[in-house]
Amino acid sequence: MPDEVVNVEKVEARKTQSGNTRFVLVDDSGREFTTFKEPIARQALAAEGRRAKITFHEQQKGQFTNVYLDAVELLPGEDEPDADERANEAAWRTAIEAAPYVLGGDAVEREVPPEELFEKLKPLKDLVAEDIQQDE
Repeated sequence: MPDEVVNVEKVEARKTQSGNTRFVLVDDSGREFTTFKEPIARQALAAEGRRAKITFHEQQKGQFTNVYLDAVELLPGEDEPDADERANEAAWRTAIEAAPYVLGGDAVEREVPPEELFEKLKPLKDLVAEDIQQDE
């Protein structure tokens, strides 16, 4: 399996037509690497905005080539934020991406007060941060 050092631009969670969650790591040159495995997605989220060594494999499906992420290893840096800070940042990004699902359908059509938004998203953020910290 090939590996490469990349700058992790962002990590997105996308719902598939079958209802599964596909996690997509996007590097700074726009290349996308996909995984359906949550432990790998957590590694990717922890590396968001940073340099990481990724391991991946390609799979040909018809005329398309899918690139699947197998591992993400955060590379040490000089002014690296501590593990708790990285976990909290990644957890808040995840909670914000999940906001439409957590708040329900009418949240898109109405203005949600900041206090309500915080009350709904903070428990999810705490769970995600705890999960990330356990993996580190």
